[in-house]
Amino acid sequence: MSSTLIRGGTVVDADTQWRADVLIADGKIAAVGDGLEAPAGAAVVDAGGRLVMPGGIDPHTHMQLPFMGTVASDDFYTGTAAGLAGGTTSIIDFVIPDPQQPLMEAFQTWRGWAEKASADYGFHVAITWWDESVYRDMGTLAQEHGVSSFKHFMAYKNAIMCDDEVLVSSFSRCLELGALPTVHAENGELVFRLQKQLVEQGITGPEGHPLSRPPAVEGEAANRAIRIAEVLGTSLYVVHVSAEDALEAIARARGEGQRVFGEVLAGHLLIDDSVYRNPDFTFAAGHVMSPPFRPKHHQDALWAGLQAGHLHTTATDHCCFCAPQKAAGKDNFTLIPNGCAGIEDRMSLLWHYGVGSGRLTPSEFVRVTSANAAQIFGLYPRKGSMRVGADADLVIWDAQASRTISAATHHQNIDFNVFEGRTVTGVATHTFTRGQLAWVDGDLRAERGAGRYLHRNTHAPYFEANARRHA
Repeated sequence: MSSTLIRGGTVVDADTQWRADVLIADGKIAAVGDGLEAPAGAAVVDAGGRLVMPGGIDPHTHMQLPFMGTVASDDFYTGTAAGLAGGTTSIIDFVIPDPQQPLMEAFQTWRGWAEKASADYGFHVAITWWDESVYRDMGTLAQEHGVSSFKHFMAYKNAIMCDDEVLVSSFSRCLELGALPTVHAENGELVFRLQKQLVEQGITGPEGHPLSRPPAVEGEAANRAIRIAEVLGTSLYVVHVSAEDALEAIARARGEGQRVFGEVLAGHLLIDDSVYRNPDFTFAAGHVMSPPFRPKHHQDALWAGLQAGHLHTTATDHCCFCAPQKAAGKDNFTLIPNGCAGIEDRMSLLWHYGVGSGRLTPSEFVRVTSANAAQIFGLYPRKGSMRVGADADLVIWDAQASRTISAATHHQNIDFNVFEGRTVTGVATHTFTRGQLAWVDGDLRAERGAGRYLHRNTHAPYFEANARRHA
């Protein structure tokens, strides 16, 4: 049994921090305490007073995603390896069946793609159509494969968009299974109409992208999904909240006692919509993702929502497309593949702009980058925790070290970085994945295929009680 002693660090968990050593044995945290002795043959890593924290969990990634006529350039190996370089040790990716494709068929395809992952991974499964086979497959996924969340795209008309009938059917099935429904909240009918109008008016460049997806279309969809969940009595998780309109809907519902969770992307906290007006097509198109980056006042609202506890997790929506792929929309912004990178940089960005600015404490940082995602998605305390018995997915964090983000030096398989040139303070010097060192002071040691599939727990006790309350 291999073991490692991390000596001389300050342990930071979601609720406290203290000076302690950490003993890792057989991929698990075996002991946490002051003055621990290293077992015979154990490796010793000197933390040198740095912080020792749970590795990040990115609950929203799209590795190797077939989308808009191309395939995302980061696969499950390169994407998870880049995550390890930045301190992220687990991801929850998305299985997205084609309309009419059996869910189990799509799930097995994604499981095959993910076998090359270098860090642990789970899956949300998207509901893109509905019949009795989808109902049955959701049960199989939840009960036999540990899929405890299902995704619903309210955007992308004529592709994977869910109408209200599908939302109601799937949300109801989630309630039966104790699974958590999640939504991409944008009104797809409005987006489709606005896209058509803008192109007809001759607005075909990237500047048309945010115009076709204004904050109101996100706010409407978020509120609609929340009210459907309210009537049915199910919880709800709203992914990549980018606009104050959607945040207000979440905060209002939570104030009324509804169980709604919100996720925010590092990019939406830091980048504004001026990027789409840059005359360089490659630069502007490199920022095209949905929902788009917003006017600056939305960033202030999102930070406030994160601090107030209305937004619970931070993610990236990591979905890489290189310049030649983005060029497919050179003459029509609606054809630009939607997606940006970020898995390597999220942790440093949240530390620099969150903890460094005083918006977050170190323990709050752990909550919004790791612990909350683990709790919401059925991985806690195995992940997101410094408890004895948890997986040894850890980072040694140097709160004083700095690095400058650049596509020239990042490990993500993409030729562009939306955070290019930002110097951030707060760096992972060591990343452990189930006790194995995968990143050491700039040396990436990620092992292809070392990642393991994560069976996640459902939330049946709450959901059953909630269903009775609404009966």
